[in-house]
Amino acid sequence: EEIPWHAREAGFVLETCTGSADGLTREEAERRLEKLGANRLPAIKRTNPFIRFLNQFNNLLIYVLLIAAAVTMLLQHWVDSGVIIGVVFINALIGFIQEGKAEKALDAIRNMLSHEATVLRSGEHILLPAEQLVPGDIVLLCAGDKVPADLRLFHVHNLGIDEATLTGESLPVNKTVQPVSENTELADRNCMAYSGTLVTGGQGEGIVIATGAKTEIGRINAMLRDVSTITTPLLRQIDQFGRWLTLGILILAVCNLLFGVIIHTYSVTEMFLAGVGLAVAAIPEGLPAIITITLAIGVQRMARRNAIIRRLPAVETLGSVTVICSDKTGTLTKNEMTVQ
Repeated sequence: EEIPWHAREAGFVLETCTGSADGLTREEAERRLEKLGANRLPAIKRTNPFIRFLNQFNNLLIYVLLIAAAVTMLLQHWVDSGVIIGVVFINALIGFIQEGKAEKALDAIRNMLSHEATVLRSGEHILLPAEQLVPGDIVLLCAGDKVPADLRLFHVHNLGIDEATLTGESLPVNKTVQPVSENTELADRNCMAYSGTLVTGGQGEGIVIATGAKTEIGRINAMLRDVSTITTPLLRQIDQFGRWLTLGILILAVCNLLFGVIIHTYSVTEMFLAGVGLAVAAIPEGLPAIITITLAIGVQRMARRNAIIRRLPAVETLGSVTVICSDKTGTLTKNEMTVQ
């Protein structure tokens, strides 16, 4: 069970996590590092670029266009085939590039962690790579430092920390060592210092109580990593349109074939080719291009406003938003977004 360190006295935390005012010994720190792992955020699992590119073709309308391209090739209509294949490829390429940019932007959260930390070990102040910090380490903070891990503060002198990355507070928070109640919100836990936040003034000392993925910023990173993909209204409408269009084209082609063979006694071969031509003519080859260009323009406009759009169709969904309920950090929870 996770201990609410912000509700415990500093002496209790020091005794529980470290056991000595001189900090951990080097041997104990190495043992904990081997057991608990390095103080870094796990990398977001990436989809293989080739698979990500192939996923751009996973759409019923795209399937219909590819079939149309194959049929036009069989009919030796090379210009039509080239246009259809070009539209499909450009659509896939734009989506692939946009998703790649968004994934790189999401990686930026891993660069928010401190690279070095001043630590008290065996009674000596030493400068260590932040990745080597372990729970129980005593860390010294001064103005300009990035907090390298989640800390329970036990000594402060005019210590102020900018926690905007976590809480959205525009002003630095003045830190104390007094415990608060267990149900206190993160923004009001003044006896804590959180990984990735910036020391704006003063000095302080704290005990590391969480590192890596177990820190508050690590939990945010995990939330981003575990976001489920939801089909947007636009994609659902396109899929439904593609199914109805395909069914309609097939029915029309079959009726045309039967009408020609039965009523006008044309050969099956002639009417089959006529049916194929009718099916190809009925497919709106330009629709994916129009949709892609429209969404790409929307993504560019949002990018100029510093908004990251990971998938092109999400622009349409964002354009339908009427009410957004968020906390000061802008974080949305389930069912907090109302769309028309």
